[in-house]
Amino acid sequence: MNPLLGLETGTPYLFADWPHESVPRIAAGVYTIWEDTNLIYVGMAGRGLTAEHIAAPGEPRKAKGLWSRLNSHASGRRSGDQFCVYVCDRFVVPRLLPNQQVEIGAGDLSLDKMTPQYIHDHLAYRYVETADGGTALALEREIQAGALGGGKPFLNPA
Repeated sequence: MNPLLGLETGTPYLFADWPHESVPRIAAGVYTIWEDTNLIYVGMAGRGLTAEHIAAPGEPRKAKGLWSRLNSHASGRRSGDQFCVYVCDRFVVPRLLPNQQVEIGAGDLSLDKMTPQYIHDHLAYRYVETADGGTALALEREIQAGALGGGKPFLNPA
């Protein structure tokens, strides 16, 4: 399948169902994140992975690449995850009610609890594997520039 087609019309996986067994534990690739039919974000994973790293027999099965990146996004933790910061800033914070702002200020409510809730309630992802990190990076840049029919991603356009 054409990778662009897969990232736009392939099977969507809900973050509510994370982790999904189809996501490989070690893989370079690109993923798109959607809210309904709106392209929200594009990302790549496995920047340092080569085809040899991906196919290497006997390597430890610690997750690298796509699985790790999607797992981080599904967690909703803003620390160290730019996607989660974007979601919090652009979707969660604008919807805060005045009483929620007070609760956050008092430490009774956490944006790090609200952000994963938003991700799990509203967002889905599609992904494609690539031969290596370099191929993934080039594909990500293409999508950021508007290569999909859905236009440029809302949160990280080129």
